Amino acid sequence: MAVIHNQYSMRILLFTVFFISLLNAHAQVIKGKITSSKNGEALPGVAIVADGKTGVTSDSIGNYQLDLLPGTHNLMVRLITFRQTEKTVVVNENESIVLNFSLEQDARDLGIVVISAGKFEQRLEDVTVSMEVLKPALIENRNSITMEEAVDYIPGVNIVDGQANIRGGSGWSYGAGSRVQILVDDLPQLTADASDAKWNFLPVENVEQVEVIKGASSVLFGSSALNGVINVRTAYPRDTPLTKVNMFSGFYDKAFITTDRKYSLSYQNDPSFFSGLNFSHSRKIKQLDLVIGGNAFKDNGYREGENEKRIRFNFNTRYNFGLKGLSAGINFNTMITNASIFFLWKNDTSGAYIPALNTLSESKTYRTNIDPYITYTGRNGASHRLRLRWFNTTNKNNTNQDSRGDLYYSEYQFQKKFKNEITLTTGVVSIFSVVRSQLYNDHDGSQYAAYLQGDYKIHRITLSAGMRVEESKVDTITDTWTPVFRSGVNYHVFGETYLRASIGQAYRFPSIAERFVKTSISGVFIFPNPELKPEKGLSVEAGLKQGFQIGDWKGFVDAAVFQNNYSNMMEFAFAQWGDITNLLQSFGFKSVNVGKTRIKGIEFSITGEGPLLGEIRIATQAGYTYLDPRQITYDSLYITKIGKGNVKGSDSTDFLKYRSRHMIKGDLEVSRKKAAIGFSLRYTSRMENIDKIFNEGLLDAAFPPGLGIGDYRKYHKGGDLVVDCRVSYDVVKSIRLSFLVKNIFNHIYMQRPADMQPPRTFTLQVSAKF
Repeated sequence: MAVIHNQYSMRILLFTVFFISLLNAHAQVIKGKITSSKNGEALPGVAIVADGKTGVTSDSIGNYQLDLLPGTHNLMVRLITFRQTEKTVVVNENESIVLNFSLEQDARDLGIVVISAGKFEQRLEDVTVSMEVLKPALIENRNSITMEEAVDYIPGVNIVDGQANIRGGSGWSYGAGSRVQILVDDLPQLTADASDAKWNFLPVENVEQVEVIKGASSVLFGSSALNGVINVRTAYPRDTPLTKVNMFSGFYDKAFITTDRKYSLSYQNDPSFFSGLNFSHSRKIKQLDLVIGGNAFKDNGYREGENEKRIRFNFNTRYNFGLKGLSAGINFNTMITNASIFFLWKNDTSGAYIPALNTLSESKTYRTNIDPYITYTGRNGASHRLRLRWFNTTNKNNTNQDSRGDLYYSEYQFQKKFKNEITLTTGVVSIFSVVRSQLYNDHDGSQYAAYLQGDYKIHRITLSAGMRVEESKVDTITDTWTPVFRSGVNYHVFGETYLRASIGQAYRFPSIAERFVKTSISGVFIFPNPELKPEKGLSVEAGLKQGFQIGDWKGFVDAAVFQNNYSNMMEFAFAQWGDITNLLQSFGFKSVNVGKTRIKGIEFSITGEGPLLGEIRIATQAGYTYLDPRQITYDSLYITKIGKGNVKGSDSTDFLKYRSRHMIKGDLEVSRKKAAIGFSLRYTSRMENIDKIFNEGLLDAAFPPGLGIGDYRKYHKGGDLVVDCRVSYDVVKSIRLSFLVKNIFNHIYMQRPADMQPPRTFTLQVSAKF
C-alpha cells in the first residue's frame, strides 16, 4: 500500500509540474547559467529575485529560468559567500532572453557554508549554535584511515572505544548507544541493534566537509542527537571530471617505557605492517551526476593476535530531469571486514599488548546501505524531499555472539524560503528496526517523529526556533510521545563580530544493546537492563565568534560557555548485579540510570587559512575545552549498588565517570609552493572517576587477575599528549608524496581501561588527483 501511495503521489506531482509548464509556455522568459568567476564552476542554489518579489533558485548544474511580464525589471542575484549582483533588464512581449551571471567571491567573507544547523545553507558565522567544520584536505593530509581518526582531532570531540563524545557528554560505555547522531548526507549511520557508529564504513575518500554541531540537536536529528551531531557531507561532481587515488603503507614501531616509569611493556620483535588504498571518481554524464569510490585496508595490528582486512565500495547518483527542479538518485555503500578483535589486555606491565584469556575474537562483518531519494524544488522557493534507507549490519564471530540488524528509514521534508528571509523546515520520520541476535536475542523496534523549525534573518539578527515530537518502541515497551524544543539567536554586532545564544532540549531512547545485552568476556560479565529509562537533557550556551584578516590570511576565533543538564542519565557501571550466592557470575557491568547530572564548561577555538608571509601559506585549526561534569542527584538503585561519590564505585567524589577535565586539539600546516610540513596534537588530561575494580581489583574468583590498571595509574599520573608530524612534496602537479609519523614521541597511553593505544607509526603516502 505504501508503494502504491508513493507512486500515486509522484504522478500527481509530475502532472502538476507539467500543467504549470503549459500555462507558462508563452510567457516572457529569462534564463541562463550562473557560475563562479574564480574557476567557472556552476553554482547551484543561487537566488535570482526580480523586483524584490518574484524569485527562483538555480538548479544543481547552475541553470535558472524566470518567467516575467513585459517591462523593465531589476534582477538581484545572491549567494552566500559571493558578492551580490544586480542588473536591470528590459523584457519585450513574447521574448526569450539568455542572461548568464559570473559571481565573484566576497573577499571579506570567511567562506565557510554549513547545512546541518538548519538543514539549509548558512554562513558559519550566522548559525545560532556552536559548530566546527573539518575540510577534506585535513583528512587527506593526515592520512586519516577512518572517519573516527579524522573527527578525533576536532576541538571538543573525542572518540572512546568507538563512541563519539562531545563536550564530555559520554564517558566510557562499551556497546552502549551513541549520544551523538552520526550522519552521512543527513541520513543516520547508527546501527539497529547497538545504535553505535561503524566508523570504518564511512566514506573518507569522498568528503565535501564534516560538520559538527555541539549541544542538544534532537529537534532536527532525533533521539540520538542528545549531545550533538557529526554530519559527513559527501561531494557531487563539478563540471570537470575528477579522479583521486590515495595509496599508503607503513609499520608500527616497537613500544617501550623509559626506566622512570617503573614498568615495561613487551612487544613483538618484528615490525607489524599496514597498507591501504582509497579512490574516488566523479563526473557529469549529461543529466546524470555520478560518484564512485572505494577503500581497501590491511593491518597486521600492533597487539598480539590482532589484525584486520576490509574492502568497501560505494557510489552516489543524481539524475536531473528535464522538469524544472526535479532530481532523483540512489546512493549505495557496502563493506566486508575480516578481523581479530582485541578487547582486554593481559596485564598493565608486561602484557599490555597481549590479550587476556578468551578476549580475542575472530569476526566477519558485512555492512550495506541503499538510499534512494527524490527532490523537487519549485519556482516559489518551496522544496520537497523524500529519502529512504535500508541499512544492514551483520556480525559473525567465533564466540556465539552473531547478530543481524536491519534498519528501515524514511523521511519526508518540506522546506519553504520566503522572500522576507524566513526559512521554514518541517518533516516526518519513521524508523523500523529488526534485530536477530545471539547476543541480544530477537527484537523489533520503531520510532515515529515530526519536526518543525523556522529560521528568520532580519538585518543583523538571525533567529531560530523549532520543536519535535517523537514516539519510540521496542517490542512491547513503548515510550509516550515526547516533545522537545529549541531556540537560538545570532547577533551580528559589527564587522566580523557575532554573538550567539541557544537553548535546546534533548531526548534519547535506550538502544536494544543497552537493554538486552547479556554476555561475558574473559570472566567479565555484562548484564541486561530491560527497565532502562530514556534520558532527557537540556543544553544552554552562549558564544562569540570573531573573524579576522591579516593580509590575505583569514580566519576566526570562537569562545563559548555551556551547560548541559541530564535526567535519567545512563552510565556503564560495575557492581554486583547477579545472584549474590554465585560470586563467579555476580559481578560485572550494566547500563543503569544514575540520576541527574550536569556538565558545564568553556571552549576556545581558532581556525585560519591563507597566505601569510608572501608565498608561505598557513592553515590551522585548534581548540581547548574545559569540563566540569558532576553528579547532582543519585538514583536509588545506583546508591544501593554503586555507592554515592567515592563510597564504593570510583576514585573521586561526584565527578562523572571516565571523563577528563581538559582537552586540547590542534593542527598546523605550513606550505610554500610544492612543499608542506604539518603537525597535529591531541592532549587529554588524566581520566577521572574510574571504577575501583580497575584500580584495586576484586576477588580472583569474581574478576580475572591482571586486568586492573593499578600500576599504570600509579606511574602515569599526568595526561596524554600525542603529537603527529607530516611532510609532503608535490612531485608533479597532480601527484603528492608524503611521509607521516604518528605519535612521534612514542607516547604509551590508554584510551580506556585495559586498552593500550598504538605506539609510533611510520607511513609513506602517495596521492594523485587528475
